[in-house]
Amino acid sequence: MVQAKTWILTKHFDGFPKDSDFELKVEELPALKDGEVLLEAVFLSVDPYMRPFSRVRMNEGDVMIGTQVAKVIQSNNPAFPVGSHVVGRCGWRSHTVCDGMGLVPIMPEWPQDVSLSLALGAIGMPGLTALYGIEEILGLQKGETLLVNAAAGAVGSVVGQIAKIKGCKVVGSAGTDAKVAFLKELGFDEAFNYKTVGSMEEALKKASPDGYDCFFENVGGLSSSVALQQMKNFGRIAVCGAISTYNDSTPQTGPFPHLTMIFKQLKMEGFMQSRWEHKNPESLKRLMGWLKEGKLQCREHITKGFEKMPAAFMGILQGENVGKAIVAV
Repeated sequence: MVQAKTWILTKHFDGFPKDSDFELKVEELPALKDGEVLLEAVFLSVDPYMRPFSRVRMNEGDVMIGTQVAKVIQSNNPAFPVGSHVVGRCGWRSHTVCDGMGLVPIMPEWPQDVSLSLALGAIGMPGLTALYGIEEILGLQKGETLLVNAAAGAVGSVVGQIAKIKGCKVVGSAGTDAKVAFLKELGFDEAFNYKTVGSMEEALKKASPDGYDCFFENVGGLSSSVALQQMKNFGRIAVCGAISTYNDSTPQTGPFPHLTMIFKQLKMEGFMQSRWEHKNPESLKRLMGWLKEGKLQCREHITKGFEKMPAAFMGILQGENVGKAIVAV
């Protein structure tokens, strides 16, 4: 019998998550039935979305939600041979028995010298989020100016690079000087530390005096309202995240953007990358192509040890990561 380690949500988060909200358990897995596979986690993802989604998609006592790259170590399913690797929404589990539904095989042309962890990052959900936000929501065009916040994170860092590939001016905001330096390495035209600038409004004006055609929104809250004031007329906003609000016990209030949106005739749309899942195979090939061409750089913040899943998760909510946060088993 194979034993699986799992991280359980013992209590829905109240404010910022804490250690006591999680419990590490061990369970024995059943023998495989026909069509089933046994997976062993290799890399696990920790992402900001887990904070709000846990409230609406989980009950207390459930295994924490999440995606992993896993190796097939036993198989009664010819579609998933032993030794192959898949991306699966298995949650925070070291081992999983499943019937193969929802598993996505790693693309067969995955280069030997590229870590499979990137299937959870730039060549995975965050990269797809960046791509679809830019192309499907914003319709970003060559020569336009794009603003992206949380720009040194898993999604934001890819957003900026794709925008540069498309011939745009890119301005990014981040929360440390080290992250700002990273954005400069990636080719951002302008970048600033929103925590140390005297005025967010002045920083945005200095970075792009003519304003912004597009805004890729990851943060929400007050800074978002300030950014909307700097949009050009008929500007477009893709709302991907609102991490500044995820841990609030009491909802934030105002200022409210409605008059700004009316006067500037702005278009704002929220989205999740799953809307375009049918495009994923082709989109992942495009992202991998940019990586191999040297147009897409990938930075990872790797935590070693399945036992450190909660710490890694809480770390991203505090902005500890540069690039994609990954837990390596």
